[in-house]
Order: sequence, then C-alpha cells, then structure tokens
Amino acid sequence: MDFLFTPEQDEAAGLAAEILRDKATPDRMKAVEAAGDRFDRELWATLGDAFDWTDLGLVELARVLVEVGRTVAPVPLAVHGACVAFLGQVGQPADRALYAAAVAEERDHLPAAPTVVADASGALTGTKTLVRAGMPADALLVTATGADGDVGVYLVDAASVDRQPQHTSDGDVTALITFDATPATRIGDETSPHRLGQLLTVCAAAEQLGVTEGALALTASYAKTREQFGRPIGTFQAVSQRLADGFIDVLGQRLTLWQAVWRLEQGLPAATEVAVAKLWAADAGHRLAHTTVHVHGGVGIDLDGEAHRFFTTAKRFEFQYGGATDQALTIGRALAQ
Repeated sequence: MDFLFTPEQDEAAGLAAEILRDKATPDRMKAVEAAGDRFDRELWATLGDAFDWTDLGLVELARVLVEVGRTVAPVPLAVHGACVAFLGQVGQPADRALYAAAVAEERDHLPAAPTVVADASGALTGTKTLVRAGMPADALLVTATGADGDVGVYLVDAASVDRQPQHTSDGDVTALITFDATPATRIGDETSPHRLGQLLTVCAAAEQLGVTEGALALTASYAKTREQFGRPIGTFQAVSQRLADGFIDVLGQRLTLWQAVWRLEQGLPAATEVAVAKLWAADAGHRLAHTTVHVHGGVGIDLDGEAHRFFTTAKRFEFQYGGATDQALTIGRALAQ
C-alpha cells in the first residue's frame, strides 16, 4: 500500500476545503437547519460545479468526504458519491442526478425478511425506510430480493415512487419509500449488493473521519481558551487525557480507512478491511462525540453552538451500515474461515 497521496488527490481535498470554509459556516448551517431538512442546496450546487463526481477516483472522493465531515456540511455526498462510484464500476452511465441508496439487506447475515421484492419483470414491491437524501433524490439504487431468492441492485426513477419524510435526531430528513410494482432496471451481477454495501460503508467511514477530526480540533481549541480555577481546562489531567485518547482514536481511524479505500480502488478483496475501518469509525465516533460534549460542558448541548452538530452526526455515522458489533461479527466470521 502506498500511503502517499498524489497531487491530484491533494488538490481535490484543497478545493473542497476552500469551498467548505466559505460556505459551511456555523451561521449558514443554522439557517439551513431552520429551513427544516438539513440540506444546503446552494452548497451542493457549488460542489457539483467544482467537481465532476463521475471523474473522481475513490481516494479523491474520500478526501473530499473527509473535508465535508470536518465542517459537518449539510450535503448528502457520502451516499451520492458511493452510488456514483458503484455505477462507474458496473459500467452504468451516471448523469447529473442526485442519487440515493435504498438498502436494507446489505448485511446478509441478519435473518430478516426482504423489505422489497422483485417480480419476474423486475418491478419492485415493498418499502425502504430511513433513506438518506431520499426526498430530494432523482434516482435510487435499491436492493431487492428476486423470486429466486438472490438479492440484486435495481435502478429506479425516484419520481415513480411514493416518498414520505422521516426526521432523524440530527435534523436530517430521510425518506420512507414505498414501491408498488414500480418499474426498475437490474444492474450489475450477483456480487453487486455486496459491492454497493462496501462503497456505502467506506464512504460513511470517510465522512466520519472528518467528523472526528473536526470534533477533536474544536474541543482542543475550546480546552485551550476555557478557564476554570484560574487556568485553561486543557491543563487538567483528566481533560488532556481525554483529548490524547481522541488523538489516538483518529490516528487508528485514519490508517484503517485509507487501507480500505485503497484496496477497494485497486479492485482487491476488502471485506475485512472495510469492516475494520467501519469498526474504528463507530468506536472513535462514539468516544469523540461524548468527549466533545463533556469537555464543552453546558456549551456542548447548546443549539446555538457547534459541538452538538458533531455529536449528532458522529452518532448517526456510528450506526449507519452497521455499528461496532456488526463489524466485529463480520471480522470474526472472516477469521473463523
């Protein structure tokens, strides 16, 4: 594995950071949250003008996602980027549409009945819940179980389904999507659900890395300036140890993420590496989310501040596509084999 980034990958991250510093300000995010759906369409359009998502490699996409997470920017790039990357891998042209992934069967070890089934013609019937970016999406990638019991990935025009808004704890609006003999096109092969699941998971882990880096930077800065008993709270051993633990967590998270991203981009087997990256993302996200709130004290739960955004976003990415226990089970099964 080459741990050095190319100039093109650095440029992608630098451009994203510049846009996000200008657009994803705390005041702007408050205004977006007040609008009710935590989706900054102007920022999304600006990023879309700056980047052709179909031309980005997976490493470049992950570098941009880290910057999105670092500012807790209200855009659905993790799911959209994973969908575009998947479409590119299966040879399906992607356009300027906003893509969302309606998946519930990506963890095939869970003994759950399929939520969406496909008939012989490929038409879909059933429901998917908590679909991120499902309300504004133009197109959907849907996992569904066919008559033969195999799970496949289907491309659906979002305008052809019934969508109802669902609200999550971080202020995001997801979608409850109902399919009723909805026309769909199956894409890829029998490995496609697994491949889509890996891409969605690693993109979520990439954004989570940015979230934990941003939370750590915010909390360390606060600990330097907030004084108690006549000195900065960062000089107290308990606080400094929490921040040191967070620093180590981010290092482990960063190392495992880039290993997984690199293997996926190289077309190498990466199931265990993706699970390890998501395990670190879940555990580090959990610990740093709580460290951020604890060190900030009452300010940490003040909705006029910034800390609460890092907490709620980190907790969402902790469980999305499987939390620490799910990933540990995946790793354990791989070791047992």
